[in-house]
Amino acid sequence: MTLKNKAKQRFTKRLLHKYRLVILNEDTFEERFAIKLTRLNVFVIASVLTILLILGTTILIAYTPLREYIPGYASTSLKKQATFLNYKTDSLLQAVTTNEKYLQSIKRVLTGEISAVEINKDSVIKAAEKSMDVIVLDPSIDDLKLREKVDEEDRYSLFESATSKTNFVLFPPAKGIISNRYNLKEKHFAVDIVLAQDTPVKATSEGTVIFAEWTAQTGYVLIIDHGNGLLSVYKHNSSLTKNQGALVKSGEVIAISGNSGELTTGPHLHFELWYDGYPINPTTFIDFE
Repeated sequence: MTLKNKAKQRFTKRLLHKYRLVILNEDTFEERFAIKLTRLNVFVIASVLTILLILGTTILIAYTPLREYIPGYASTSLKKQATFLNYKTDSLLQAVTTNEKYLQSIKRVLTGEISAVEINKDSVIKAAEKSMDVIVLDPSIDDLKLREKVDEEDRYSLFESATSKTNFVLFPPAKGIISNRYNLKEKHFAVDIVLAQDTPVKATSEGTVIFAEWTAQTGYVLIIDHGNGLLSVYKHNSSLTKNQGALVKSGEVIAISGNSGELTTGPHLHFELWYDGYPINPTTFIDFE
């Protein structure tokens, strides 16, 4: 028999050698508990207990609220709740501001600056809640005809003042079928482009990211300021690849398309163009299909 075989037999014998673990009463030396063990049994039991401990810890962290207490763990539900509370706070601040204006008006009445007939809480609230929906007027027939004529004569006249300083070249943020077009009457100031899930969304032109956040209604939203009063808006993305303040180039990937937010029925890109604070039809300057 070789030395190698002898060493192997000694190792096996040592591994399978039985030991007896006995628990005695210290006063009477009465045997309370006894168990026979081998080194192999101890190794197997320790391994199984270690695996069970790791598995139990993983399940506890992954499927219980304890994961919220782990530093650096991002919770989508907490982020949505924080956004909701932020909107609610803004609403409360607006209500407080309206009441302060009303109280100031009452104070002016009490001091004699104005008469009581001049103030009305309902009018104050209406003035505070005045929005674009109230001031937008439907165009007349003559106005519509004039707009069609101007659009036929020069589709790119909107950027004449801007292009005198900087050349604007707009690229499609993504190619696809337009499911919902720009419509002023329905107040849909955008085009909805049907895209496959996780399609790259690109910047229509170079500029600076001025907004990159998640919103409850429109999901992940990114807004780029291209300078000279031009803004582009990208909504309902599944994720964003750029943060606020980032400088982007034309055609650079800024987001991944998706179906996020409450106001969506499927994966698509909601794309808007704004010039000097007014919405413009993106299809006038970009070919999406």
